[in-house]
Amino acid sequence: MSDMTETTPGWLSSDELEMTRARMPILYVDAVPVRVDDSGEVTSVGVLLRMGPDGTVSRTLVSGRVLHHERVRDALLRHLEKDLGPVALPRVPASLQPFTIAEYFPTQGITPYHDPRQHAVSLAYIVPVTGDCRPRQDALDLVWFSPQEAVSEAVQSEMPGGHGVLLKQALAHAGCAI
Repeated sequence: MSDMTETTPGWLSSDELEMTRARMPILYVDAVPVRVDDSGEVTSVGVLLRMGPDGTVSRTLVSGRVLHHERVRDALLRHLEKDLGPVALPRVPASLQPFTIAEYFPTQGITPYHDPRQHAVSLAYIVPVTGDCRPRQDALDLVWFSPQEAVSEAVQSEMPGGHGVLLKQALAHAGCAI
């Protein structure tokens, strides 16, 4: 037994997380931040620019783990604030039914989604944001694309792990003609 006091409940140590990832699926949330007009139509999509552990720069969506004893709604808000800043003013849907469930496998080709670290299951949401978005933590920048730009080959080629597919699914679910 450790003499250390747990100050952040729900977090695993790096070793515990690695061991858990090797043995069972981990629950995640993915969020596609969007700006909408007065009629609710998507006018732009926010895509993060991140630096990977190997030094590569890629585009990605808001994503992160759901902690032990954390509601999905709270996890979604936590990751949106972490990645978009405290005044992004996200409007989490009243119904927490995801537009899709993305299954990330460590083996490529099983689904369009790939995460070499683990088998993860992610609930994916479209989240309108109305405030000022300023990326924090490991995000370098947030770029707003029109729906047509977001599905272009240039943007899609910079989105590894299936996030480009997820972005296309989100826009199709939102009724964007692309």
